[in-house]
Amino acid sequence: MAIQFKIIDHVALIMLDAQPSKNALTVSDLMHLRKTLVACQDDEQVRVIVLTGAGNRVFCCGASHKESLLPAVGHVASSMKSRETEAEEGGYTRLFDLSDLEVWKPLIAAVNGACLGGGLELALQCDLRLAAQGATFGLPEVRDATIPAAGGVQYLLRAVPSAYAMKMALTGEPISAQEALRIGLIVDLVPRDQLLSAAMSLAECIAANGPLAVQSIKRLALQTAHLTPRDFVTQAHLHWGLLRDSKDYAEGRVASVEQRAPKYTGA
Repeated sequence: MAIQFKIIDHVALIMLDAQPSKNALTVSDLMHLRKTLVACQDDEQVRVIVLTGAGNRVFCCGASHKESLLPAVGHVASSMKSRETEAEEGGYTRLFDLSDLEVWKPLIAAVNGACLGGGLELALQCDLRLAAQGATFGLPEVRDATIPAAGGVQYLLRAVPSAYAMKMALTGEPISAQEALRIGLIVDLVPRDQLLSAAMSLAECIAANGPLAVQSIKRLALQTAHLTPRDFVTQAHLHWGLLRDSKDYAEGRVASVEQRAPKYTGA
């Protein structure tokens, strides 16, 4: 099974494991990944999700070439249908777009190797990215006379300065993990044998905070970035008010007075 999944305390670890195909994902794999992410969002035990690749060479290289041939159904007709139906008819690209899943729990990408094409589009949709020494990042689609179909260019423009994003998108050339760290694409670069432990430590640090507050921060970051200050402050105040009435907010204040670690429940 290409999508491996387990929960460790409050952290869900999802591993892409299709090593014979360089962790390229089939339509079935992508549907399984999407269902797993939805299950994590709905599971109150899960507070943070870590996404990584199996092995030490590849994080993900996008879609499996075995299933990326031209579909039998025209694009206009299939694009009007659900992602799942379109995929069944041969149009797999929208399955890499996770925005419709509304996963508000933080996603951390632990990039263990080559992170290319659809693989980078998945990583760019994560909230934080760490990488191992030797990892590479790229959007090579232009070399095949096509473009990243799941928002890769736009996500990259939001993640790094535009000049670097455009160079990567227009040349199709990959960059090293060191360069990714320099331009801000990743937040940390660690030895290969320490990658997963570093990602899990970061996830545990986040998971120790108020679960509803963490999800509110992510939701505000994604849904209000385009708003004017007047409007995004209004939304922030609304979320603050909702959290003020939560049991976790009261627990946090009591724990502070009692000088102990809070015990949050997500309520």
